[in-house]
Amino acid sequence: MLTLNTSHLTPVELQNYLQYAIAPRPICFASTIDTEGNINLSPFSFFNMFSTNPPICIFSPARRVRDNTTKHTLENVHQVKECVINIVNYDMVQQMSLASTEYAKGVNEFEKAGFTMLKSDLVQPPRVAEAPVQFECVVNDVIPLGDSHGAGNLILAEIKVIHINEEILDENGKIDQAKIDLVARLGGDWYCRVTNDNLFKVAKPLAKLGIGVDRLPQSVRFSKVLTGNDLGMLGNVEQIPADEEIDLISTNPEVKEILDATIGDSTNRERELHELAKKFLNSGEVELALKIVLL
Repeated sequence: MLTLNTSHLTPVELQNYLQYAIAPRPICFASTIDTEGNINLSPFSFFNMFSTNPPICIFSPARRVRDNTTKHTLENVHQVKECVINIVNYDMVQQMSLASTEYAKGVNEFEKAGFTMLKSDLVQPPRVAEAPVQFECVVNDVIPLGDSHGAGNLILAEIKVIHINEEILDENGKIDQAKIDLVARLGGDWYCRVTNDNLFKVAKPLAKLGIGVDRLPQSVRFSKVLTGNDLGMLGNVEQIPADEEIDLISTNPEVKEILDATIGDSTNRERELHELAKKFLNSGEVELALKIVLL
């Protein structure tokens, strides 16, 4: 592996490695205002939610790497401790990028990027009407992380009002992960889009205690067919099936075909059983797959 000591890297080199590796990152599209009424709109990918109760998001307008200057957003939240965090989807990603242009102070990026200003209910900065979700926030604190090139400034924003476009809701009134069509920031000029094609679910082990990969036989843990993801799914099952259940799986037509065809050939039998188990894992039939690999 390439091993790097961060103290030996320039800020530009650090930024490149970090932004390519720590990704994808959600985008905070923040609208702010200063005491003179100048509106600013700018995106930040150093952003995430950090608390539900109270509902806190944090984003970081870092000092510019090239010349150590600060951004208008940071100056504004020191003056007026409010902001709107507008969530970015695919339909607005190009305009959002345009809004990141370093226009002079007093230039309204809403107008430059062609966005519609929408009056907020509680805070002074306007919302982006085109954004599928808009969070009106008060700024609880601003924490500088340093004064050198690339140093971040953590803006702790408490969400007070949430606005959601009803077109992205499902039949239960919840946000549909596919309909919101989110984008996220990667390294350099790269972004990614969250679509149906790349959405998948991973069962959370919250209400149950998985057996763990360490409880699987050595032949399974070091399988040449099963991947780490496959082992994680098998290890998330609550209990090892009873011997009777394992024996019964040998009557499954696909299993029986393998057993009959590999009599006296333990190597190919194991491989083919693991390949069959992998097929069932891919279709979500985890307990069936576990019984097969335990034969």
